[in-house]
Amino acid sequence: MTNSTEFLPPSEVAKADMDSTKAEEVLLQSVRKAGAAVPRKRAVGRLVMHSMVMFGREFCYAVEAAFVTPVLLSVGLPKNLYSLVWLISPILGFMLQPVVGSASDHCTCSCGRRRPYILGLGIIMLLGMALYLNGDMMISAFIGERQKQQTWAIIITMLGVVLFDFAADFIDGPIKAYLFDVCSHEDKEKGLHYHALLTGFGGALGYLTGAVDWGQIMLGYSLTSEFQVIFFFAALVFLICLAVHLRSIPEVPLRYENEESKFLLEVTESYKYSSIEEGIKNGCLKSTCTEKKAEAKPGKCAVVSHTEDQRRMTLKSLLKTLLNMPSHYRCLCVSHLFGWMAFLSNMLFFTDFMGQVVYHGSPYAPRNSTLYLSYRKGVEMGCWGLCINAISSSAYSYIQKILLPHLGLKGLYFIGYLLFGLGTGLIGLFPYVYSTLALCSLFGIMSSTLYTVPFHLIAEYHREEESLKLQDGEQAGQHGRGKGIDCAALTSMVQLAQIILGVCLGLLVSVAGSTVTVISASTVALIGCCFVAFCVHYVE
Repeated sequence: MTNSTEFLPPSEVAKADMDSTKAEEVLLQSVRKAGAAVPRKRAVGRLVMHSMVMFGREFCYAVEAAFVTPVLLSVGLPKNLYSLVWLISPILGFMLQPVVGSASDHCTCSCGRRRPYILGLGIIMLLGMALYLNGDMMISAFIGERQKQQTWAIIITMLGVVLFDFAADFIDGPIKAYLFDVCSHEDKEKGLHYHALLTGFGGALGYLTGAVDWGQIMLGYSLTSEFQVIFFFAALVFLICLAVHLRSIPEVPLRYENEESKFLLEVTESYKYSSIEEGIKNGCLKSTCTEKKAEAKPGKCAVVSHTEDQRRMTLKSLLKTLLNMPSHYRCLCVSHLFGWMAFLSNMLFFTDFMGQVVYHGSPYAPRNSTLYLSYRKGVEMGCWGLCINAISSSAYSYIQKILLPHLGLKGLYFIGYLLFGLGTGLIGLFPYVYSTLALCSLFGIMSSTLYTVPFHLIAEYHREEESLKLQDGEQAGQHGRGKGIDCAALTSMVQLAQIILGVCLGLLVSVAGSTVTVISASTVALIGCCFVAFCVHYVE
């Protein structure tokens, strides 16, 4: 049964929060009447441990952003296949992300609902990173013929990029749902800020790793290539961060009595739990505790069964759930799509933009030529720019906590899109080294905004729904969707953005050059700015 130290009785929670706002007190009283369990307050150290996975994930993401374009071009990837690399992973992710989110809502693993998925996706991330950073060297060790070497190097490198992107994008949804499951509303806000803070630090360290010339360092001499050195650091950092995250906050698992999937509800002497945790009754798991079962003897388990059809959510019913989402959820997803389209169109090509446009180099020139060396110099300087972006993201995530009471979520959302749109537009108009590096700080504001504000709004929407349910006398958590599927729907916009960019942007870059990426980013961000201001719902 549930661990009593993990979820305190609502009466004790209400007593601990005597100084909170009147609205909060009313909500807690309603929760107590409905019999729902409330997550206890988490220590700051636990929230930081939970956020460490974002540090490791962003470290690896930074390595990919800095090196994936040069790696793909260096193995000889044809231009007409470049867009394909960015299409395969997001198409899979867009189709499967909500399915995984729903599956994690109903996972009955003894170690929790979210952590098995986080662990599995973390392993796939490491595998993908190993393939795209070391694919060329691995193939050279097994195949001697030059033509076959190049063909297989392209295949292995593309496979690595697809696997890494697939897992790195997927893992964000379970991480956010894990945070929402085990934390109170106040701790959710703190946790999201720590996520953004450590995301920025991880990105900064990752970009610094890309900016270092490892060939001149002892470790670079002992390994075959600089890509091996980078993989060694990235894999080590991610493994440590993943282990800390998985040990941060215990989850309360869904438990079933037997293979026929009967749902256990604990009934105690002092109070009755209508669910194992807040929001556990979602999706197809809708169980009610009848008066007859509420009379069960203290310490015993009341059993509420549900059918196999209810337990298993098919793709058809899942799509129906997504289509039936309230309009304000759909508007939030659209605004998130605009944000990620703008952000990714700039970030995916930024080091290439620095190499070709700012430094006037070419990745296709002979290796020792002036053009190629200029391109490599531009890539390294691009890594410094992305490092500035990551540091700015961390700093802004802290500033957000100060600005939130004054600007609100709407003001923070609007400012993030507006500054990014203006910054990328200026970079496109004036592609000079120092002005570009200075404006990279505005990228971090957008990054921090995308990682925090939309998920703040999801938490606010759920809180509002729970409050309305409780005021109507219904049981807490008894709504049509779980946190997992809502976070997954929001996160899937990242994959949809990659699909759109893969179809459109690759062709534009091949025709008009890398300058089009920053101009496109600016245009989409300013359109998203208007959408955020007029179409997104903000809880009063």
